[in-house]
Amino acid sequence: MPKSQFIPFDPDSETDPDSSCYQSAILCSPSFGNDMAETHITLDVFRYDPDAPDGSSRPRYQSYDVPYHDDWVVLDALNWIKDNADGTLTYRWSCRMGVCGSCGMMVNGDPKLTCAAFLKDYYPGSIRVEPLANFPVERDLVIVMDDFMAKLKSVKPYIVRDDVNDIGGGEYRQSPAELAQYKQFSMCINCMLCYAACPVMGGEPEFVGPAALALAHRYNHDSRDRGSRERLEKMMEHEAIWGCTFVGECTEVCPKNVDPAGAIQQAKTEAAKEYFRSFFMPKGAKET
Repeated sequence: MPKSQFIPFDPDSETDPDSSCYQSAILCSPSFGNDMAETHITLDVFRYDPDAPDGSSRPRYQSYDVPYHDDWVVLDALNWIKDNADGTLTYRWSCRMGVCGSCGMMVNGDPKLTCAAFLKDYYPGSIRVEPLANFPVERDLVIVMDDFMAKLKSVKPYIVRDDVNDIGGGEYRQSPAELAQYKQFSMCINCMLCYAACPVMGGEPEFVGPAALALAHRYNHDSRDRGSRERLEKMMEHEAIWGCTFVGECTEVCPKNVDPAGAIQQAKTEAAKEYFRSFFMPKGAKET
């Protein structure tokens, strides 16, 4: 294939260098740009394969030189590695739009959605990519989610009421003011970045965690719900809201501005009120 050549402008030529014809002759040439050196960035990726032969299953880091583009994110770089350099690399991703929450990883030590972490924010330095902190590792960048799912289930993150399947009364209407009571906390995408950032999670694995508690608080504030007392019993355990030391890292890393730390502090206030109210109201009595 012939190399690209610089074509000087000839003043005696009838060809206008600004014309689309002249530019197309150069830019559309198959060899255009082949001589330009491609810019790269290095990714140091955590690798771990528990099924590998003895001696090669221990955790390690592997470096990859990846093409650098201003509009690429870390997830693009991982996909390039998967497609072009090492098909054994394992990680989770789905929507690439900051909605599914499945591509959360540690990027240079910070919990990030890799679909929102641009390479240009780290270039020309290298990027270290690791699985989310405070979780067991299943393989490479994939974490075990079983404990998180069990904790999420324990706070009943759904509307609780006896007549939930009764459609005879029509819709359960809600005013804009009632929606505003919980809307912020409903934006959680279960990306688990807050669990990776939470220092309590690192020291107390039994802690229910920021996302689950924020979602419990969200449903407690939903005017359609009737299960707040059931949730508060779980939330008032030592491993729940009282385990939070209000460091606030969960709120800092949240990609959806849910503010789990604020939700937990509000829940503490409500739990304290419920505790003292229990001295004056018989158990099971309904408020009027």
